[in-house]
Formats: sequence, structure tokens, C-alpha cells
Amino acid sequence: MIIDTHTHLYLPEFESPESAVERAVAAGVGHMVLPNVDLTTIEPMMELHRRFPDVTSVAMGLHPTEVTDNWEADLSEIESRLDSGDRFVAIGEIGIDLYWDKTYRSQQREVFARQVKWAADRGLPIIIHCREGLDDVIDVLSSATELPSGVFHSFGGSVTDVERIREIGDFYFGINGIVTFKNSGLRSVLPAIGADRILLETDSPYLAPVPHRGKRNESAYIIHTAACVAATLGISVDDIAAVTTSNARTLFNIA
Repeated sequence: MIIDTHTHLYLPEFESPESAVERAVAAGVGHMVLPNVDLTTIEPMMELHRRFPDVTSVAMGLHPTEVTDNWEADLSEIESRLDSGDRFVAIGEIGIDLYWDKTYRSQQREVFARQVKWAADRGLPIIIHCREGLDDVIDVLSSATELPSGVFHSFGGSVTDVERIREIGDFYFGINGIVTFKNSGLRSVLPAIGADRILLETDSPYLAPVPHRGKRNESAYIIHTAACVAATLGISVDDIAAVTTSNARTLFNIA
């Protein structure tokens, strides 16, 4: 069994999210973690989770690219949903994204910091989105009064980045289809991370692995990422599935 620790099967790219879940289960994916994006994605995410409560878990947070002038109101609504009685396994996805636009950099930092505190206060891990924002992410995390556990989702950094992250905390690293790309340097970084700190993910509908690159991604395709990671580390697919599943169960408290 494999756990897809980061998938957005509830997004409009999927005309039938239910079918995508069923294809994933048929492919050997035993569980999927669904992180939130913004206010508009809460209900579709929760509806899919209600349809498949045994094979999905949900995380609540405000994605950094969705931080606008209304960020305080958005955060207030998301926090109210967080405390509504539903079970969330993490705060996410949250973080810093300066790839598209740096306009709201200071606001992104504040939103990230507040959500890190939410996680610490509630004993939950964080799912970190970091795109061209590692300096800011490390600065915010280093300034936290209490540092929660968490994962650097869609990690594509260097060995130096891994070392910088480990100086502040014992984080996991989410590895997805990027690792299968022909010119990806991520394969050379995997040994520095080690299987005991790798989580497998798809980030569906984005970043489809080879041989599906360029197409809409889905959780069923995680088997290709698992095979690539296993081959890179010189272990069997069954072994990488077992260790990453154990890692995911530990971080997200999935039974």
C-alpha cells in the first residue's frame, strides 16, 4: 500500500473526483491526504472526504498564492472551519510562494506565521508550500515560539537546502513526479534525505510523473514516483512503499 500525502482530487480539473479516488485505490493507493487551498475549495474537499472517509484525510489552511488584501477575513473563516468539529490531520497547505508574484510577500509571511502557531497550539503538523521562498520560510519557522512537525511538500531543492532545513527541525520531504523528470537533479538529493524522511505525493492535478508528464496528474500515478524513488535508493518498491507509508502514518496520525 502507498499513501499519497498530497493530492487535490477535488479540484475542477477532475470531472469525476470519485472516479479518481477509485482509480487510485485500484492502483494500490490505500490513503490520500487532501490539503485545502482557499475558501472556495473547502466544500469540494470536504464533500469528497465525506464520500470516502476511510481512504482520505483532510488538512485545513490558506495557500500562499491565495493571500490577498482580504487575508485576515480569509484566515478567520479558515480558522473557524478548523475548529468546526471535523477532524483535520494537518494545517496546510501553507507557506511562501514568490515565484509568480512578490506583491504580498510580507502578508504571506504573516499568514504563514499565524498558521504555524495554529498547528503548534493544536498539536498538528504543517504541510509547507515553498517556492522560491526558502529564506522566508526558514526565517518564519525559526521565529516560531513552538515549532510543529511537518513536511516540505513538493520538495525540489538541493542537498544544501536539505541541510538548511534540518538545522531548524526534523522535517519530512514530499517527493512527487518531479523526481521522474529527465533533467531533474532531485534524484541525486534523495540519499541525503534518506527513506526515513521521504513522503510520497502526487500534488494532483499537477506535476504528473513520467510516463504521464504533461497530462493531468492523479493519485493513481504515484506508483511511477514510488518506482523511481526505489530505484534511485537501491531498494524495492515494496520497501519504499512500506517505509513512506509508515512515515505518513506517523506524521499525520493516520490509523
